[in-house]
Amino acid sequence: MAHKVKICGLDTSSLPKLKEKQMKELMLLVKAGDLEARNQFIMCNMRLVLSVLQRFWNIKQSPDDVFQVGVIGLIKAIDNFDVTLDVKFSTYAVPMIIGEIRRFLRDSNSMHISRSLRDTAYKVLQMREQMSLSGESDEPNLSDIAKKLDIPVREVVDALDAVSEPLSLFDPIYSQGEDTMLLMDKIKDNKNIDENWLESIALNEAVTRLSDRERDILYLRYYQGKTQMEVSNEVGISQAQVSRLEKNAIKSVKKYIG
Repeated sequence: MAHKVKICGLDTSSLPKLKEKQMKELMLLVKAGDLEARNQFIMCNMRLVLSVLQRFWNIKQSPDDVFQVGVIGLIKAIDNFDVTLDVKFSTYAVPMIIGEIRRFLRDSNSMHISRSLRDTAYKVLQMREQMSLSGESDEPNLSDIAKKLDIPVREVVDALDAVSEPLSLFDPIYSQGEDTMLLMDKIKDNKNIDENWLESIALNEAVTRLSDRERDILYLRYYQGKTQMEVSNEVGISQAQVSRLEKNAIKSVKKYIG
């Protein structure tokens, strides 16, 4: 099973792979100002960008463009990463890569707002400010504004929604020094919690570090549900070899994401 992806003219199967210990040592060189180490670190983490990009395959933008934006997020993560914290670089970098991509998609996919809707929004905002300044109401509600303008409340709501800038879950809402709180930190979702997709991305990254044969065996065993004997017949090695490679692959994955 081939795992080659070409994007931006880059064959990702040829990208270098480093173990976690090597990554930490390389990051120390990066922080010391070693430009060669910095370039190498960026190349070694291109697969991480590709893993994140898989979440955006259904978008209309060019994958090449989105990949390049993801790399910008990766570089920002490298520049801001604190080596003194006991955090894996991939765990830190993934939200920054996703945030960069989401901002790009938000900016490039702005909805066209009609002139009449913009005019209504302007009148609503003007009336709200006028009512506040006059002391009529500190926080005018939408119903009061609608009555003043003699328009339905629904139109007021639609107009304000149209001119409101959409927020990304990765937009910062508080920042002081190195402490940054994102919008996602204030939202609870018991079904799609942040740790779940972070673990999924970490798992994908761990699998890319396996040999082609190990990936083939895990795919056949756990995605297609085949027995070790069936895998043995398909890949042309003994069942004992399949069992050994499978155990080694699972051990490597657990070690990487552990």
